[in-house]
Amino acid sequence: MAFTQETRTVVIGGTSGIGSAVADALESRPGEVLRAGRSNGLDVEDPKKVAVYFAAIGPVDHVVFTAGSQAPGGPVSGLDLKAAKTAFDTKFWGAVAVAQAAAKHVRPGGTITFTSGFLARRTVPGTFVKTTMNAALEAGAKVLAKELAPVRVNVVSPGLTDTSAYAAMDPAARTAMLNKAAETLPAGRFAKPADVAAAYLLLIDNPSMTGAVIDVDGGALIN
Repeated sequence: MAFTQETRTVVIGGTSGIGSAVADALESRPGEVLRAGRSNGLDVEDPKKVAVYFAAIGPVDHVVFTAGSQAPGGPVSGLDLKAAKTAFDTKFWGAVAVAQAAAKHVRPGGTITFTSGFLARRTVPGTFVKTTMNAALEAGAKVLAKELAPVRVNVVSPGLTDTSAYAAMDPAARTAMLNKAAETLPAGRFAKPADVAAAYLLLIDNPSMTGAVIDVDGGALIN
């Protein structure tokens, strides 16, 4: 589907990080890009608000979901279940709410693209919530790709990416973390938001891709 002045794309989580990079890239094309998220009034944890949002904007061509959550870590034996449920409410159930509402408004041949993470398919102790949440998104997207056809549904799975999600870290610790990744990953570098954004554009542009998961992890899954 070629981009025209009438093309409309919604980026949920488009005000920061990877979502902002996706929106920036799309804004270089014809059409309208709507950045939505908690910072400008859209709380994806509230399905009614999500439904109202999509009903208000009308027909759309592409929906990108990059909204994230703070998932608690540590062994399951000591897991904060309330925090775990909150994480799922945002990233998993928020994505479901967006798919449910957007499906009524995405034009045939349009796309819905979710965001998971490389831990969906990498076994690391202490990451139970991140792993199960992202794995659920990837599995669910394949079902939606069949249910919502001819709308195409895909997933981008980033690895370590230098975004504002790490803004609260000590600057020296953040630099050390990123440099260690660059030294150990097969790609020899950590990802930047623009690197990951390119994967969303691929999924939007390629009419033969649906039910796919694209890894942008520097080779973390083969490490």
